[in-house]
Amino acid sequence: MNDLADHRSIKLHSPEDFAGMRAAGQLVAAALDMITAHVREGITTAELDRICYEFVLDHGARPASLGYRGYAHATCISLNHVVCHGIPGERRLAEGDILNIDLAVILDGWHGDSSRMYGVGKISVRAGRLMDVTYKAMMRGIEAIRPGATVGDIGHAIQRLVEAERFSVVRDFCGHGLGRVYHDAPNILNYGHPGEGPELRPGMFLTVEPMVNAGRLDVKVLSDGWTAVTRDRSLSAQFEHSVGVTETGYEIFTLSPAGLTSPPYPPTV
Repeated sequence: MNDLADHRSIKLHSPEDFAGMRAAGQLVAAALDMITAHVREGITTAELDRICYEFVLDHGARPASLGYRGYAHATCISLNHVVCHGIPGERRLAEGDILNIDLAVILDGWHGDSSRMYGVGKISVRAGRLMDVTYKAMMRGIEAIRPGATVGDIGHAIQRLVEAERFSVVRDFCGHGLGRVYHDAPNILNYGHPGEGPELRPGMFLTVEPMVNAGRLDVKVLSDGWTAVTRDRSLSAQFEHSVGVTETGYEIFTLSPAGLTSPPYPPTV
C-alpha cells in the first residue's frame, strides 16, 4: 500500500535499526514466497488475503494495512487493470490473470513492506513483458540509491527505463519513507529529474515501488475510495521493495528467501 506521505522531517536510523528492518522485511518476503503456491485458477482474492493474514499472525507480527485509515484487510490484491489498492473479495482467479499482492507487516515495531506480481496459468506475451519491465524498473531505481544521490535520481532511472519500453509510469502514487512509521517522508516518485528532491543519506529507510501501465498513465479511484484503475482499462503492474541507504549504497530488506524475483516462478515453490 502506498500514498503520499506528509512533510515531516526525514528520519535517519542507526545501524542497530537495520536489524529490525531486516527481520520485518524478511517476514514479508517469506509470506510472498509462501503465497506463490496458492495463486492458482479458482481461488478467491479473499482467500489469498486470509492465508497471508494467518501467516503473519503465526509469525508474531500483524498486518500494517489492517485498520489503516479504515482499511479492513491484510493485503491489497490488484488484478489486471487495477493499478493498486485492490480490495480482496470474492473474485476468483482465472487463466491469464495477472495480479499484484501488496503486504506490509509490523514486527517488533518495525514495518516491512513489499509487493510482487503473479501470473495465473498461461498469460499473454504483453502481460509477461509488462511485469518484466516493471521489475527491472524497480531494480534500476534501487541501483540509483547511494549517499549523495537524490530522490529524483531514483525516479529518473525508473521513468527512463519504462518509457524506453513504451510503457507509462503512474504519477498518482509513489513510494515513501518507512521504519517505525508506515508511511513517512520522503515521497519516492517514480519519475523525475536527476539531482532533484531530497538528498539520500545513510540511515534512510524507504520503499521503491513503480506502478507501470501498458497503456496511458491516467488512473482513477473507484467509489470504494481505495481501488485505483487504469482509465483506458490497460493492464498495470507493480513491484515493491523496502530498502535502507547504507554508507556505500543500499540494502534491500525484502529479498525473497526462496530466490523468487519476478514471474514466472518455479512450479515447485
